[in-house]
Amino acid sequence: MILPTLRQLQFLVALGETGSFSRAAEACHVTQPTLSAGIKELEDLFGVSLAERESRGATLTHAGEIAVARASALLADAHALVQAVTSAGALFSGPFHLGAIPTIAPFVLPQIVGQLTRRYPDLKLYLTEDRTHRLIDQLRARTLDAAFIALPWEAPGIEVMTLFDDEFLLAAPASHPLSRKNGLSPEDLQGEDVLLLEDGHCLRDHAVSVCRLKAGAGREQVAATSLGTLVNMVAGGLGVSLIPRLAADNGLTLGPDVAVRSFVNPIIGRQVGIAWKSGSPREAEARKLGELVRERLRPDGSAMT
Repeated sequence: MILPTLRQLQFLVALGETGSFSRAAEACHVTQPTLSAGIKELEDLFGVSLAERESRGATLTHAGEIAVARASALLADAHALVQAVTSAGALFSGPFHLGAIPTIAPFVLPQIVGQLTRRYPDLKLYLTEDRTHRLIDQLRARTLDAAFIALPWEAPGIEVMTLFDDEFLLAAPASHPLSRKNGLSPEDLQGEDVLLLEDGHCLRDHAVSVCRLKAGAGREQVAATSLGTLVNMVAGGLGVSLIPRLAADNGLTLGPDVAVRSFVNPIIGRQVGIAWKSGSPREAEARKLGELVRERLRPDGSAMT
């Protein structure tokens, strides 16, 4: 009897969890033709159709749903086997794949990576920076062991540990009236060109939500791709913006042309958390990472000395 490979089963589980051949391929770090070929090999092996191809994705057949349920259990056992053998019960021994979103990665990872690798010399750490939905897909496909994300974020099958609140600060040109105004409030942003990150960044959604901004307002034609670009746009006088305290206190270059101010009533823009797949054999390590971040960062997001 010819048995399916774990890689083929990983392809199928990723397809079932994402509902998309392209997103499943991204989660498994392969090309879409490679993933499609793996699914076709499984279908030929089982002699049944596992997924119905559609113009906007894929839907599992009844046989596909049964296969995904069994395959998920097999993959979990395989991961647990590898982890148990390679680490022999020790934390952070062998490869560990850690992800983070772009508005967290540059400000949290440098604070912990050196300490982590010194504390656990047998650790082989692999880092991935990507947007939240792609990190979640990779957690589900088990190509990532844990990921730092911004909360709230609902993701079935994913567990999270909240680490700290992250406050929004106003960033304005140094010559702007708001850079000198006392008692700043979200209402002061009304009528201003509020610069945001481009669509797809969860930080943009959080800013629009907590400050009651109109999603279509502001200079959409110059929406930024990163926090660094956003600050440069503010320095150039294109408008004002909201930036997380985590970034302002931990490495984001501001420069003399940008004034950063707190609101009189602190605005909690998001929470920083660490996520992993439910039932993951690396849960203890994910939680340990979260504890390490709490040790290294104060609740306001500033680095400890």
